[in-house]
Amino acid sequence: MPVEITWWGHATCTVEDSDIRVLTDPLFARRLAHLRRRRGALPPPPAWHADVAVVSHLHADHLHMPSLARLAPGTRLLVPLGAPRAVPGLRRLTHLRLTEMAPGDETTVGDLAIRAVPALHDGRRLPFGPHRCPALGYVVEGETRTYFAGDTGLFETMAKEVGPVDVALLPVGGWGPYLGDGHLDAERAAQALARLAPHSAVPVHYGTYWPIGMDAVRPHEFHTPGEEFVRHAAALAPEVAVHRLGHGERVRPEAAR
Repeated sequence: MPVEITWWGHATCTVEDSDIRVLTDPLFARRLAHLRRRRGALPPPPAWHADVAVVSHLHADHLHMPSLARLAPGTRLLVPLGAPRAVPGLRRLTHLRLTEMAPGDETTVGDLAIRAVPALHDGRRLPFGPHRCPALGYVVEGETRTYFAGDTGLFETMAKEVGPVDVALLPVGGWGPYLGDGHLDAERAAQALARLAPHSAVPVHYGTYWPIGMDAVRPHEFHTPGEEFVRHAAALAPEVAVHRLGHGERVRPEAAR
C-alpha cells in the first residue's frame, strides 16, 4: 500500500506506511501563548492515534505538552537527545514510551525504520533556555522513504545528511511576518526540494497559527506560502510532484519514478 500523508495543520502530519502510523510534532491546540489557530478545524480525536510520534525540536509549537498528553498509552515518542532534562514535564508522560534521538540514530517500529537527521534550527526550549538539544528531521522508511524536515534552514549538506527520499514534508512558512535564520520560506524550501530531488513533496508549517493583533501586518505571509512554494518548485524542481493540501486533507503520493 502506498504511503498516505495527512496534513492536520502547522507541522502536524500523519504518515501511514506499512500499517504503521507516524505522527509528526503533534499540536492540537486552538491557542498557544500569543498564537491563535486561524485556519482549519482542530484535528479530530482519530488524529491523536499513532503508533509512534516524533518531535523535531523543543519549541512549544512543536513539543506541545498538552497535545502529547493526549496520545494513547503505549505510544512510542521520539524526542531530541536531552529533551527530558530541558523539558522536565516529559518525565511525567509515563503512559508513553520515550526514546531520545541524536542525528544518525535509528530505531524501528514494526516494519518501519525511523532515522534522525540534522536540522539547522535553534534547539532550545526557549530563546534563552539553559539546555541546548539538537533540532532534528526524521526519515521514515517502509515501503516509501518519507522525510519530515521539522523546522530547518537550508544547509549545504542537507541532501547528503537526509539521503535519497521519495516524499519530502517541508516547512514553507511560519507563524509570524519575519522567519529569521533557521527557517525555510517558500523559495528556500523549493531550493531544498531541488537538492533533495524526491518524487513528491507536501508543504507544511504555514497558514495555521498567527499572532494576536497581527492580522493586518503582512497578511500574505500567512495566506500565500503554499501557493508560492508550488510556483517556486515548478521553476526550481519541475520534476517533483507537489501536493498542496488543505487542513485534514490526505494524499497518497507516488514513491517511484
